[in-house]
Amino acid sequence: MSTYCATVKGKGATLHEINTKSSGPMVYGICYCPAAQQGDLETLKVADSKTLTEAQREQLFEKLDASKDFVGWALHILSPNFISNSMQRRVKYNLNALSHDTAIGLIKHALDSGVQVAEVFVDTVGPAEKYQEKLKQQFPDLEVTVRPKADSLFPIVSAASICAKVARDRAVKNWKFVEELEDVELDYGSGYPNDPKTKEWLIQSLDPVFGYPQFVRFSWSTAQIILESKAVPVCWDDTEEDPSQKNAQSLLRYFARKETPTKRPPHRFFYERKLETVTGL
Repeated sequence: MSTYCATVKGKGATLHEINTKSSGPMVYGICYCPAAQQGDLETLKVADSKTLTEAQREQLFEKLDASKDFVGWALHILSPNFISNSMQRRVKYNLNALSHDTAIGLIKHALDSGVQVAEVFVDTVGPAEKYQEKLKQQFPDLEVTVRPKADSLFPIVSAASICAKVARDRAVKNWKFVEELEDVELDYGSGYPNDPKTKEWLIQSLDPVFGYPQFVRFSWSTAQIILESKAVPVCWDDTEEDPSQKNAQSLLRYFARKETPTKRPPHRFFYERKLETVTGL
């Protein structure tokens, strides 16, 4: 029976800031292959997914998927809504911890599936030494290596990087909105903050009360800045009045009758609860 080396790699943002710098889902991938056949991955010419074009990643993913005789892979996709809820609940689920727990879950999935894992290579999220120690405590029988930029150091990590990146790109490109966005342009780009299309779409899709569609992580700093500057401010009764908010738009004005009706359809909050505007009693 072969012993395997495995790796876990997440895609959802730039390296080292994987948890805070993008919209859309986060995708974690695990790849594993027999330790004696790691050289076969180099023959496939896998590489750090960030150094490849979309077409190259798609081509390599198809090669990996066709090499089931020696390569296995699995994914875990975290929705942006789940990420937002985790970060904004009363006891925050730190996104570094979320990333670590997802990686641990994928390693357990491989082991539970009968893969005889001996070595694990992981791209770091947070300090590499602490992350490696955490994984060693979880898997004392495995040889664990955690490194920054591991996807450029180890072919098995490169393979996982490609699987995760291709899956995320496909999820973003084919995203199905649960919200009605009839008057909003659906060309939202890559979901990354350095994409002008994504920034423009964030402004267009903003609802002054409910914020963004579930595609957007509300915990994302780019989204928070736009919300603070363009959304209706919320003032709580148990907080002192902020002088800068004296001339701020009242939340009640959102529900006031408008002379010229808005073109944007009602937020799904209303139609999910079958609420309608009353024009007379």
